[in-house]
Amino acid sequence: MKKIILVLFLIVKAQFLFASNILVINSYHKGYEWSDSIIKGMEKVLYTHPDININILYMDSKIIHSEEYYKNLKNLYRVQLKNRKYDLIIAVDRFAYDFILENYKQFFKDEPILAVGIENYSKEKAKKYGVENRVSALLERRDLKANIDAIEKLIPSIKKLYIINDKSLNALHTEPLINEVIKDFHNKYKIIYLKENNLEDLKKRFSKQDKDSAALFIRFYKNENGELNKNKSIASFVKNSKIPIFITDSLFIKKGATGGKIVDLNRFGKTSGEMALNILENQTHEIVISKNLYYIFDSQKLSEFSLPVNGLPYTYELVNKRLTFYDKNRGFIDFVFTISPLLVFLILGLIHNIYMRKQVEKDLRQRIDFDAVLLNAIESPIFWQNDKGIIVDSNNTFCKLIKMNCKDIYGKKLEDFNANRNVRKVIKVLTKYKENKNENYQFKYFDENLEKKVYLVKQENFWDDKLKSEGLVTIFTDITKEQEIAKEKQKNRQFVIQQSKLAEIGEVFSSIAHQWKSPLVEITAIAQELFYTKSYKEIKEDDSFVSDIMKQVDYMTTTINDFQRFIMPSNKKVDFNIKETIDSMLEIINHNIKYNNIKINIDINPNTNLMLSGYKNEFMQSFLNIINNAKDALLNNDYKNRKIDIKIYNKDAKLVITVEDNAGGIDNQNIHKIFKSYFSTKNDGHGIGLYMTKMIIEDKMDGKISVHNTKNGALFHIILGQNNENISS
Repeated sequence: MKKIILVLFLIVKAQFLFASNILVINSYHKGYEWSDSIIKGMEKVLYTHPDININILYMDSKIIHSEEYYKNLKNLYRVQLKNRKYDLIIAVDRFAYDFILENYKQFFKDEPILAVGIENYSKEKAKKYGVENRVSALLERRDLKANIDAIEKLIPSIKKLYIINDKSLNALHTEPLINEVIKDFHNKYKIIYLKENNLEDLKKRFSKQDKDSAALFIRFYKNENGELNKNKSIASFVKNSKIPIFITDSLFIKKGATGGKIVDLNRFGKTSGEMALNILENQTHEIVISKNLYYIFDSQKLSEFSLPVNGLPYTYELVNKRLTFYDKNRGFIDFVFTISPLLVFLILGLIHNIYMRKQVEKDLRQRIDFDAVLLNAIESPIFWQNDKGIIVDSNNTFCKLIKMNCKDIYGKKLEDFNANRNVRKVIKVLTKYKENKNENYQFKYFDENLEKKVYLVKQENFWDDKLKSEGLVTIFTDITKEQEIAKEKQKNRQFVIQQSKLAEIGEVFSSIAHQWKSPLVEITAIAQELFYTKSYKEIKEDDSFVSDIMKQVDYMTTTINDFQRFIMPSNKKVDFNIKETIDSMLEIINHNIKYNNIKINIDINPNTNLMLSGYKNEFMQSFLNIINNAKDALLNNDYKNRKIDIKIYNKDAKLVITVEDNAGGIDNQNIHKIFKSYFSTKNDGHGIGLYMTKMIIEDKMDGKISVHNTKNGALFHIILGQNNENISS
């Protein structure tokens, strides 16, 4: 049996290790720098997962582009892909994507597709081939407007701008963006759109200096006759141009281009890899426009054309940085130090400067250490991210939350640790929080001891004036103890409510005792008559005696059942009739009311909606507290002048109940205190009756209760909400 379990385990493990197979179809040939850069970035992400295998096929569409070639290529792939099963198909650029769509039903079954590097996505086209629910895409959108804006800021006196594009199939997808730019240009200066016959024409055109001109290079990989231009030849043209040439992707940065807002192909490839992992894990599909665009400029080319990049109003990167003044004049500075008689003073000044710098560094280090200790002393998990989502810092509590070493997460994004289950949960929580902060601000978590924790999520943006950068601080506040305290308070409140109810039991028992005395006397008399009379032999008389006794017993049973229903606490809301509820409560204390010669009148306005939704027994307890207080006050009145008036009516879609006695009212010094806990004007009063009445009416029934004196006595005013269905009924 153990051997069978071990074999099954090894089989499952082997399936897991080789569970994900990815087929990459590259539109171009190996060595073509554009697609190679994307695939390289993609592999950096995917190869971190040992359970993923990647198979790459090359279509060579740059070199050969004919129907006969695609027909033969299709036959070749039919042999290569026969009996192969893939979990994801990745198409790099337009030719591979179109090829996969047209041949999907022949080569594949239900595998998801990820299109990388295409500029436009057509849902209708995907629907035509029946794969609209299987296609995801990372679109490469070149930001021509942003590049032109950067050119205008770097060259304010510009008079001519050349836009360079070729006549390839890919170029057709970029033309709408070019036409849109030209359409919105409004003739501020001259724009010349070039689709030259060959690369040599471009070299000649830009072989002369023109300080008020610039060029935006989009692509020129093919001459009009179909001849393919090598990247080396294009780089030579860009480097030797006598006007600054700006670019839209990272191929020619560091190769002679001035720079621009470009698609970083390596980072673009990494994003593609991350999308592939997400598709494999979640089996979802989405169309995403790439955000891997960055302002990157060549420092040496900026210097060559005297372009001041410091004036640009956005974050940028510099490559091939220019030499500093010290680097350019090192020999002169060394000579000055050699011959200067002030060398000693300079050295002393330098030593003093170093000393002060060390002192500042020491103070700064102490401050940093203090901040670190303070931060790690906070029990709430906290971490910082910059504007690119990279983790800058955190406290140890956050690292414990995700069960990782703090040093391993700095300089990386949360998404880089998708393999970590705890990180995935944090990402999921933050995603929901961003969608709706008012609803998704709280989440539950089980620590290493399997104890449940409850956290509040809070995020705030911050701005660093010194570094001119922004970021995001995320704080998870542990509210587990607060929630436990709140639950305990709720339990205590329910206990006090029940305690108040028990305090009234004495009054109710007194009423029941009086109510039971009469039927007990009747039962005793009937039994004695049955025992001493000779007429008990007659059947009819026996039945009459039994019937009389049973009536008294039924009355006693009804009384005790009403009492039991009253003292039971309500666990959930129910719909009940307020008139019937008040009648039931008065029936329980009926004898006590009659014994004290108190008249109770109930006045209900015509067409009043008497239905409520709430806690019936608790409401009966509240009303009983009010009636008992009125009864106690009325005992000071003349025996013939004791009454309680109850009125019920609707007002503003609510139910209003007033209870007024004629006992002379409440002392003005005490009337504002009667709803406070443990306040009582009675010598033997416990002081929680009216306090619990207010708590039940206002906290549990969402109503309002108040009291004021009238010319006759005290009047309690209760307002209770009703749902719209009840009102309309």
